[in-house]
Amino acid sequence: MTEINDQESLSKWVREQFQRANKHLAEKGILFESVVTEESRYLAPYAAVWRIRSQDKKSFWVISGDVPADAVPVEAAETAREAMKRFSYSWRMQAENIRRSNTLDKDQQAFATLLDNKADMLYAIASDKKVWQD
Repeated sequence: MTEINDQESLSKWVREQFQRANKHLAEKGILFESVVTEESRYLAPYAAVWRIRSQDKKSFWVISGDVPADAVPVEAAETAREAMKRFSYSWRMQAENIRRSNTLDKDQQAFATLLDNKADMLYAIASDKKVWQD
C-alpha cells in the first residue's frame, strides 16, 4: 500500500479513486453528473466513499481505494460512515454466498477471503470514533 504523506500524494490518490469510482459506475451503465463533496469521505490510502449523483438524478454511495470498487443506492445509508458499514456487511454476505456455492474454485475462494478481509478493515474504520466527527 502506498504511503500518503504529503498534499500532492493525497490529491493524486483522491483523483485516482474518483476516476475508479466513476469507471465502476460507468461499467454498470450509470453516468456521473456530480459529486456531493461535503458528504464524501477520503480515508487515504484505505478507502474513499463518494456520494455521487447520476445523470438520471439518482444518488449512490460509491467506494474505491484499497478495496473492491462497489456502489449502493444512497437510500442504503445516511452517511459515508454508515455506507462503509453497509459495504462491509454486503461483502461478508457475498463471501459467504461464494463459499456456499457448489462451483468454488481457487480464484473464488481467494475473492471470498479478500472480501472478508476488506469487510473487516472497513468495519474497523467505520467503528473508530477517532476517524469520524459526527
